[in-house]
Amino acid sequence: MSVIKGARVTPDPAQLPMCVYLDDADEPVDVIDALALSPFVSGAQPWSRMRNLERLRPEAALVPESGRLLRAAREERRESRLFSGDGWTMRVVRHDNRSAVITVCAVSEELADAVLDETIKDAVEPVPETDHIDMGFWWKSTHGSQRSSKPITTAPWEEIARNYAHAARERLARLMAMRPQDIGGRLLLLHGPPGTGKTTLLRTLAREWRSWCQVDCVLDPERLFDDPAYLMEVAVGDGSSDDEEERRWRLLVLEDCDELIRSEAKQAAGQGLSRLLNLTDGLLGQGRDVLVAITTNEDLTRLHPAIVRPGRCLAQIEIGPLPRAQAVAWLGTEEGIGPAGATLAELYALRAGHAAPVADPGDEGTGLYL
Repeated sequence: MSVIKGARVTPDPAQLPMCVYLDDADEPVDVIDALALSPFVSGAQPWSRMRNLERLRPEAALVPESGRLLRAAREERRESRLFSGDGWTMRVVRHDNRSAVITVCAVSEELADAVLDETIKDAVEPVPETDHIDMGFWWKSTHGSQRSSKPITTAPWEEIARNYAHAARERLARLMAMRPQDIGGRLLLLHGPPGTGKTTLLRTLAREWRSWCQVDCVLDPERLFDDPAYLMEVAVGDGSSDDEEERRWRLLVLEDCDELIRSEAKQAAGQGLSRLLNLTDGLLGQGRDVLVAITTNEDLTRLHPAIVRPGRCLAQIEIGPLPRAQAVAWLGTEEGIGPAGATLAELYALRAGHAAPVADPGDEGTGLYL
């Protein structure tokens, strides 16, 4: 039996009228969007609640028992439905990747909360505790800044340490063991050729720091530092607490962000470099417990001197190929390994029975994400 009770209010004569104009560029889902917002815009249902869900159970109904289906529209990879009940309206957008967005409008705050709570009860599967952690992903869309949390597979540092050259391994071990009291600089710089395991390191770092730090990956870093409003929202965070006991550090990951930190970055990227420095070493950075991790394929000598100056970096570590002796020990054979050793991507390719990928020195490409 549903626990939701309706709540009626006397219509306000000052309620705003709402007009919707449609043309041949609009889709059925656009109609559902407009109908879902109509009672909120008019003032008939002035309270709204929204929730993003991940890892949705396939059998989750996402509708209260008292709900009545008004509209349904199916697009490629998503479905949008409009429900109503006594004093409330709800839009459910369900994606094929097992995520959903629930928006509820109601005549009272209590009713909006009750409808949302009943809708999402037991709808999400728990995150596996063995080899997954939640990582956030930020991007800027036509609807503003967006953040989605996804479970990602990780491995503990002890399992991946052998993937890295002895020259870097001790420094990486110290990085993995860091805690808030150890924080010095705010910038973490991982540089080296493609395919050497920089992304794998960041996933493991998110695992090792999970008790005190939330790791978020920014998918469009060039837009982040070009848009102050976007930067402020990402830097402040999503759902961060004002309670000092609950407040966690946050690590923003910017992958392959070469154009922002090259020696000519000031001329090429405008205010982007200045805003990055302000986030890591200026007033904005001092206002929040924020760290920034940047991966780059650039040689250290080609980076802007302001980036690599002493005191700014929490850690500045070169992630290079494994020397020949380590590469042979990793693979268990000398076959396919040249005198210069091999990158992690090349070793995985050899182990799978494929020829090791040979990178074009002039190709800045996307790198080999490991």
